[in-house]
Amino acid sequence: MLSVRIIPCLDTADGRVVKGIRFAGLRDAGDPVERAAAYEAQGADEIVLLDVAATPESRGHRLDTVRAVRRVLGIPLTVGGGVRSADDAAALLEAGADKVAVNTAAFANPGLLGDVAERFGAQCAVVAIDAATRAGGWQVIVESGTRPTGCAVEAWAAEAMRRGAGEILLTSVDRDGTRHGYDLDLIRIVRAEVGVPVVASGGADCPEHLLDALRAGADAVLAASIFHDGDRTVGELKDWLAGRGVEVRR
Repeated sequence: MLSVRIIPCLDTADGRVVKGIRFAGLRDAGDPVERAAAYEAQGADEIVLLDVAATPESRGHRLDTVRAVRRVLGIPLTVGGGVRSADDAAALLEAGADKVAVNTAAFANPGLLGDVAERFGAQCAVVAIDAATRAGGWQVIVESGTRPTGCAVEAWAAEAMRRGAGEILLTSVDRDGTRHGYDLDLIRIVRAEVGVPVVASGGADCPEHLLDALRAGADAVLAASIFHDGDRTVGELKDWLAGRGVEVRR
């Protein structure tokens, strides 16, 4: 049995960590370098760094932020936001990313995932999928959660895997920032369609929520608010999960 991963997420805009609810009402949540270093010290397995302003502002990721975070970080770093080409991915990897997450551009051009995977390896190509409930199912939402696509999330997840994605970062827009727990049905429906790791995101509030997501089929759990607000540390969550028989990394 593989150890599960606990992954703090740093959404950034203008060089600062931000957090909102359902991708709106963003508030300042600190300095990304300080946050990254603190979470690694707590025992984080990876850090996800997402520039949430890059796509709305039609620009690439701020490479200075990536470099600054990399300098203090010894654990894997996944970076996303504003990636439109394999060259954009190369720039992020050169700045210090270990994996590159692609969202809106991959949906518009699924071949981008294959380009990244072919050039840097499938383990580097992460497809970030934002999903929301629409008409009784889950629909892919792009452009920082603002544009419904009409595409069923399970269909896009399966295609993204076929195109070369080595991991899926699955976020429930409905649950994002609400702290009401992960969308377990969303996790199950994607898990049934793909054979690559699924990282569950959106809604974590307590250790029980993480365990629920793992039991629903997630390989890793991502969280933000509970860490940014100081309610839980990564170490506390790992201890709790280990006490319930979950294999965690130490």
